Amino acid sequence: MEQLVQNLVLGLLLGGVYALAAGGLTLIFGVMRVINIAHGAFLILAAFITYSLWSGLGIDPLLAIVITTPVIFVVGWVTYKLFVAPIRTAPMASTVLLTFGLALVLEAVMGTIWGNNSTAIRPAYGNESFIVGDLFLPKAQVYGGLVAVLVLAVLWVVLTKTWLGRAIRASAVNPAGAELVGIKIGSVAALVFAIGIAAAGAGGAITGILYPFVPGAHYQWIARLLAIVVLGGMGSLNGAVLGAVLFGVAETMTAAYVSPSWATAVPYAIVFAVLLIRPQGLLGSRLREDAVPA
Repeated sequence: MEQLVQNLVLGLLLGGVYALAAGGLTLIFGVMRVINIAHGAFLILAAFITYSLWSGLGIDPLLAIVITTPVIFVVGWVTYKLFVAPIRTAPMASTVLLTFGLALVLEAVMGTIWGNNSTAIRPAYGNESFIVGDLFLPKAQVYGGLVAVLVLAVLWVVLTKTWLGRAIRASAVNPAGAELVGIKIGSVAALVFAIGIAAAGAGGAITGILYPFVPGAHYQWIARLLAIVVLGGMGSLNGAVLGAVLFGVAETMTAAYVSPSWATAVPYAIVFAVLLIRPQGLLGSRLREDAVPA
């Protein structure tokens, strides 16, 4: 029983980290209808920046989030202005190709700066655990999960309790109506893209502690994050959080009770099974496409 509780807690903590990274991806899609294939590359870029701050300056990787997140926010804003904004209203295939190209460019840049060898962030508490009764909880996962939940809470407050949040939600639900009441959709889209990338940056700082990484690891991460977003429902932040928690628990339980080699495959099988029943995802909305503009 203790082992089950321990794996469940670890799965929930891992799900919190996944939710932070996937939340930015679904936020961008919800407002802009852009599938950002480069999201995983920005996450890995944040992990490398965190590694440099930790190895070069001795800054704790979790504390480095206060540096990494604003830096990635600026990178996201500039990326939107230079590359995404000109084709924001183009067909979705165009933005997919663009962001895929950005991912390849970021991979090349990271390989040039940091090399293509496996990199890991190992703070002093990386090999320590909290002992609660018969439970052994790795400090890195506990700290990382708690920081992810804290950042998600801040994001939730911004989206639900501020004028910016109201503008973002209005732009996602009814862009034309939002413009009529004075909301500048282009400016909101730029901020949403930057915030979504910044969330990936915070997630990258945490995942750099939990997993080794290389520049090409963004392929694995974008596959995982897209699966989480599709599972929860495209454009639904609550759905992304729910999908991430289910994904994290499924990975942890599979590794513990089946085999670590199946830990990646089983969550995707769950996604496939859910989509057979609910193609729109757990909390997604089914969109009508039987009407076309005149």
